[in-house]
Amino acid sequence: MALAIALFLVTLIFVIWQPRGLQIGTTAVIGATLAVILGVVSLADVWTVTSIVWDATLAFIGIILLSMVLDEIGFFEWAALKMVRLSKGNGNLMFVYMMILGALVAAFFANDGAALILTPIILAKMKYLKMNPVAMFAFLMAGGFIGDSASNPLVISNLTNIVTAGYFQIGFWEYARTMFLPNLLSIIASIVVLWFFFRKDIPTHIDVDNLATPESAIKNMTMFRLSWWFLGLLMVGYFIGDTYHLPISVFALGGALVFLAIATYFKATKPIMTIKAAPWQVVWFSIGLYVVVYGLKNGGLTTYLANVIIELQSVGSVYAVIGTGFLSAILSSVMNNMPTIMIMDIAIAEAGNSALAYANIIGCNLGPKMTPIGSLATLLWLHVLAQKGVKIGWGEYMKVGLVITPLVLLVALLGLL
Repeated sequence: MALAIALFLVTLIFVIWQPRGLQIGTTAVIGATLAVILGVVSLADVWTVTSIVWDATLAFIGIILLSMVLDEIGFFEWAALKMVRLSKGNGNLMFVYMMILGALVAAFFANDGAALILTPIILAKMKYLKMNPVAMFAFLMAGGFIGDSASNPLVISNLTNIVTAGYFQIGFWEYARTMFLPNLLSIIASIVVLWFFFRKDIPTHIDVDNLATPESAIKNMTMFRLSWWFLGLLMVGYFIGDTYHLPISVFALGGALVFLAIATYFKATKPIMTIKAAPWQVVWFSIGLYVVVYGLKNGGLTTYLANVIIELQSVGSVYAVIGTGFLSAILSSVMNNMPTIMIMDIAIAEAGNSALAYANIIGCNLGPKMTPIGSLATLLWLHVLAQKGVKIGWGEYMKVGLVITPLVLLVALLGLL
């Protein structure tokens, strides 16, 4: 157990630190290789892990690839400008509208899509509108928070959702139906709590008269119009796939490649550059880190957690749901939500109550907001901001995250009861 924990911690440190530009996927694969060499996991375990995460990982790549093509068309910039214009210069309305936009992007294009694509667009608009640093911090923190807190509604909204749905064989419709209320409560609570927290920092009026029109952001009108139909058909495809028990990556990745081909035909994108720019490192990250995490399972960690969950169940269903959610949240904030989701999924299966998988998802999606290392989306978000010259320190981040997250998490979990 000690060797498995040490190997996991070293791997996680290097994933977060990324010395000399070391990619997260490369680090995870090195960690997995060492786990096999040191006997922490077996080659059979590697195959087991791959069988668990391959569909989720390929689906995630597809979602991000689709987002990148839409971004090249100007889809997200159009949406951001639309929301800013709708506020009519009212700072409080703009704050709420930008969070609603973040929630929609997270729902359909995953929280990582919101971090990678929407964040730089919003930052650029705030700089153009000459917001002061305090107001920019409020908008950026709210946007980063909602990206994770609103990533619960669909299987495709978060990599953690896809992994868990696949692990427990939860259908697309069953998942969406169960998570509708918790996600709605999470969005409402996020908006209310974040607005209350930042209310003194949000400007009452922002001059938007000189801001570009939403239509000016569209780079290819044909593809822009077609994208709405395509996204609608893709959503229908997910439900059809659910009926016939098809892997979700068939539609997520398959749909993205079809959309890329259509965009190439209309000369709206450069396919080779788009494919190269896709986050392929996430593939190796998912498989590699999960192999390392499987070593913790072999060491007995999941059995210990299963016993904790069984104890919570013995007290009552309310304690089981809220306790599991907060347990997942705390683990995610300390050791990242990607390893946590798998450890907790295995523990929940051992405890014999698959219904708690939903509490695990909510905990793993919201809990990471307490610390900067909690989720891949937050790490990407901080990296994007740093590239744009905006650096948010751990202290600044956690002053917000530790105060806001527990309350929003509790409200979301109550939606499961």
